[in-house]
Amino acid sequence: MSAGQLHWAANVIEQVGEVASLSWKALRQVARRPFETQSLLHQMEALGVRSLGIVTVTSVFIGMVMTIQFAFGLRRFGGVEYIPRVIVLSFLRELAPTLTAVIVGGRIGSGMAAEVGAMNVTEQVDAIRALGADPTKKLVVPRVVAAVLIMPLLSVYALVLGTLGSMFVCHFQFDIPPSAYLRSSIEVVRISDFVSGLAKTPFFGWLIAIIGCHFGLRTAGGTEGVGLSTTRTVVAVSIAILTADLVLTKALLWVMAS
Repeated sequence: MSAGQLHWAANVIEQVGEVASLSWKALRQVARRPFETQSLLHQMEALGVRSLGIVTVTSVFIGMVMTIQFAFGLRRFGGVEYIPRVIVLSFLRELAPTLTAVIVGGRIGSGMAAEVGAMNVTEQVDAIRALGADPTKKLVVPRVVAAVLIMPLLSVYALVLGTLGSMFVCHFQFDIPPSAYLRSSIEVVRISDFVSGLAKTPFFGWLIAIIGCHFGLRTAGGTEGVGLSTTRTVVAVSIAILTADLVLTKALLWVMAS
């Protein structure tokens, strides 16, 4: 390996270690008083309510596009009536939790990095330490808990809207009425399909918040550093979510099979 590759590998390992350390600190602080209730509610509003717009547009159009794509392939084998089953299972197991996490994660993760990073370069984080408070408790924990609570709700919201978008296309383009769509979907959907997708979302929320706060706390160099931190956060969050998705999917399938 070249010197550049070794430096890159060492930097990645260092970043992973710092994220793991911050995760442990946040986990220890979650149950300790005082609880930052006001900050938690503010973060839930900022992360959840303000993300509804992008989740709505993305879910509806992904549902429509996936329906058209599957119909194009299934029509060759006379299997158009299987479209509802394929779409709903895809959204339940993968599209709703993972796609929502990637899209929303880029938005809220970069927002956290910018907000915390701006506080860091203006020495507000140092002021919190000077007052005897823990920045992890004041800044990181409310964001992490809010993301963990919000991601399952956004995933369910994306599932409903994606299904409605698919149902709309099936009704007006492929003559599958909503009643037949729902009946066909219910025949194959099981509780385990819903749980296997929803169970991944708290982990995604944790990763998004921890990575965003990590890069925010490491920000240096003024406004240029804030911009660099937000860019790194979007890339790191996307990679972390997709990697975690693979690991969690394998683990959940193993648990359900055993």
